[in-house]
Amino acid sequence: MKISDNKLTGDKVSYVSSPNTSGKYGTGLPDTIIIHYTAGPSAESSVNTFKVKASEVSAHLVVDFDGSVVQMVDFDTIAWHAGRSAFQDRVKLNRYSIGIEIVNPGILKKVGDKYQAWYGKLYDASEVIEAIHRNETSPRFWYVYREEQINAVMEICRLLKETYNIKYILGHEEVSPGRKQDPGPAFPLNKLRDRILNKRSDDDNDDDDFTPTKGDVTASSLNIREEPLPTAEKVAKPLLAGTKVDILAESNGWYKVKTEITGWVAGKYIKPQD
Repeated sequence: MKISDNKLTGDKVSYVSSPNTSGKYGTGLPDTIIIHYTAGPSAESSVNTFKVKASEVSAHLVVDFDGSVVQMVDFDTIAWHAGRSAFQDRVKLNRYSIGIEIVNPGILKKVGDKYQAWYGKLYDASEVIEAIHRNETSPRFWYVYREEQINAVMEICRLLKETYNIKYILGHEEVSPGRKQDPGPAFPLNKLRDRILNKRSDDDNDDDDFTPTKGDVTASSLNIREEPLPTAEKVAKPLLAGTKVDILAESNGWYKVKTEITGWVAGKYIKPQD
């Protein structure tokens, strides 16, 4: 991907124009990126909403499950994605920011052995994590982001920083706390900031902002792997229910834990101790 004439281009990029804009940015702007989830089932549903004037909402980009991207507003033009928002001494963040919408159902409700989105669709447990939102105190169920989406957003933000005066990368939840919960705890927002704004490499420790704690295994049998991926090699026999672990780090719904050995486990099957 690359940026040319305020448009993103690439093999997996398409363009559908939204009428919901407010003209050009002021001098030196945009300097902020705001990350959202769509709270919907597909890129198509979000694009269809953003291209209708009566919806009064839009975003610069929509990132689909497979990492493909639809651009709807040029990067030199104000889109309508942040709504009532504030950061530091600023209000109405649309005037300062580029909005990236990632296709993701968001908060889910447990229904039997499935998890239901607000629009009724059911998802498998393998697509869900249980986690505490940065603005909340109790865990809820969240749909996981695909690796293709995370990689695409990382690359897009890198390109935006190289092209524009980007100083801040924020979640909608940070500029509209209480009103919005996106992108939520399933998205590695702190890692994104570190990689793009602080130029930390893949080899750097991504977990400086994670406070180590202890936890208990809640699954009857929990695989422990060498990387935070469901396809990664197992490093030992499964951990049994009730096993005490030290939680060392977190990565996109996975915990790096230590017992007699160290490895990665699905975070939804670990209950951190108070």
